[in-house]
Amino acid sequence: MEVVYKIYCASYDHALLLVESYRKDPRLQEEILDTLKATVPHTGASDLSFFLVMPVQRVTKYPLLLGKILENTPTSASAYPALQAAVRAMAQVNANINEYKRRREVATKYNKAEHLTLRDRFARLNTHSIAKKTTRLSRLFMQEAGIVAKTEDREYDDLEEKFQYVVSSVAVLKENVASYLGHLEAFLFHTPHKCELQIDEGPSLQYRCFAEHLHCTVFPEFKQRLDRLVCQPLCSLSDMLVGPQQLVKKRLDKLLDYEEIQERKSEMGSVTYDEEAAMNTYLAINALLVAELPRFNQTALQLLGQILCSLSALQRDLASQVLQQAEKELAQMPHGRMPLPSFWKMVEDTLQQSDAQLRTFRQTFETVMPSPVTEPLNPAEERKVLSLVSKHGADKLYQVTRNISGSKDLDLTLQRGQIVALLQSADTKGNTSRWLVDAGGPRGFVPAEKLQPYCLVQSQQPGMQVPALESCRERRRHSYVSPEAPRLQVATFTPTFQVVAGFSFSARSPHEVSLQAGQPVVVLEPHDKKGSKEWSLVEVNGQRGYVPSSYLLTVPVQEPAGWSLPV
Repeated sequence: MEVVYKIYCASYDHALLLVESYRKDPRLQEEILDTLKATVPHTGASDLSFFLVMPVQRVTKYPLLLGKILENTPTSASAYPALQAAVRAMAQVNANINEYKRRREVATKYNKAEHLTLRDRFARLNTHSIAKKTTRLSRLFMQEAGIVAKTEDREYDDLEEKFQYVVSSVAVLKENVASYLGHLEAFLFHTPHKCELQIDEGPSLQYRCFAEHLHCTVFPEFKQRLDRLVCQPLCSLSDMLVGPQQLVKKRLDKLLDYEEIQERKSEMGSVTYDEEAAMNTYLAINALLVAELPRFNQTALQLLGQILCSLSALQRDLASQVLQQAEKELAQMPHGRMPLPSFWKMVEDTLQQSDAQLRTFRQTFETVMPSPVTEPLNPAEERKVLSLVSKHGADKLYQVTRNISGSKDLDLTLQRGQIVALLQSADTKGNTSRWLVDAGGPRGFVPAEKLQPYCLVQSQQPGMQVPALESCRERRRHSYVSPEAPRLQVATFTPTFQVVAGFSFSARSPHEVSLQAGQPVVVLEPHDKKGSKEWSLVEVNGQRGYVPSSYLLTVPVQEPAGWSLPV
């Protein structure tokens, strides 16, 4: 009787909430009223709450009824001792029901997982909460350091350890199943059976039918069953663990409060009303966990075992279906009944024959294909390449493979075929798909996938000193002129340099000056008045002011003197 009534009474408030939700649906409410009038018309009940409250009232009346009977029973009667025991038993039942209901209310308060933002967490902070958390943290440190004793509860510790094992097992299995589903998705993404091989008979056609059956029937059906029998129950089990996890965490907090209050009570002899309530809260949470964790652990392990059995059964069914279909297709092949040694000999001979055919095709292909044509560079691009080589080295040169349109700040707009020098293989946020390059003047970021290494071809003229990389045979090769034209000859020169604005800058105060990208400037002082080199004093178009030093670039002056144009 106690087990049935305490569960019912503890769930009574939740049942009333459900009844309240039914009233918001007129059609459902009308159906409930019609049912009540048809089944129990003599009660005159207009709602389900009339019947829901009756068991709650009934269990509290038992001690009163038995006590009344006991008052009217002579003490000499043989039933008197039994009535006394019944009164005590029912009084204890009501006390246990009330205590269980109180524990459930405490658990309901603390076992909800709250997803609070950082703003909400700061809004909850106050002097009381900060002091309480500080006291808990200091006591926890003192316990770990061995300064104060830690309350030991071997029964609860064993239960919590088993519960944490269950939580860990469910989390690992959930992660593995998610990874398994991801691999299955990747496997089903490729559809080789849809490729047109222009072969309408033989093993290729049979393989195509086999693969199509697996991709369109077997694996989709397996995925649906896996989701229904494994993923959904596993997610439900994982959600079931959230409430007890919150309660276990809250028990530790309340235990630290309980120990602190107990220590203060032993020193002062009394505690406040709030402290007494905090102690009762810990006792309620602890008693509830000790009472219900064994059943919860057992139920969770049973569910976990059933999920694992379902996963194993699904794997066996999948293997059986694939093997059955494979044997069916294999029986139709000419070598389906061939002995295994003969089959491997046939495979080896086929591979050797295919290898010989591939070698012959490659040799023919290399013979027929024309040699790559070198691309000429105009004189301006030639001068820029030599400037980039002198500043960064030949191994830093890259060529733009496609047109680039800058869409972000500090992005460059480049044309296909331009030569740039790599400065850094990542942007300021560490993104390796955007590279910082020098385009022979302006500097900025470009997509890394639109660049390819550029290799210089050493000039045949004895006076030329153009760097070349012997190890760049795999890179795209270019020479400065076509093979039929004479090599471009460059005289030795000493480059001069000037300072230009690498990026546009808008002045934000009277002490600053605006710049346009590529605009020449005169540096008056490479620092500000405090000696910081982050700002430089410059003169632009007769105006003086400070600009960021990182916006300035030193580039060689491109002078036509000393160059011989190609013939």
